[in-house]
Amino acid sequence: MKPRSPSTGGKGRFPHTDYFFHSGFGQWHGGYFSPYDGEDRSGFRNFYNLGREYRIEAARERAKEMAVFALIVLTSAWPVLYMVVTVVKLLSKGRP
Repeated sequence: MKPRSPSTGGKGRFPHTDYFFHSGFGQWHGGYFSPYDGEDRSGFRNFYNLGREYRIEAARERAKEMAVFALIVLTSAWPVLYMVVTVVKLLSKGRP
């Protein structure tokens, strides 16, 4: 007995496929693809504005993170600088 292809009738194992699906690209522009498809450019501008707002917000967050990092570095450097000053004072006094 020959195995049946999925396209034949009977108990189909595969879901029914819609062969007349239209993706909604609008009308064809004769050999080139236009991202606008006859619509106004507001979609592109919205995407551009979204990207611009993201970069502005990322710059703000980066500035905040750099300020906190600088505070952490200064806090951790303070004991080291204090130790260096103390050792220099101790060495400048000479032997006891």
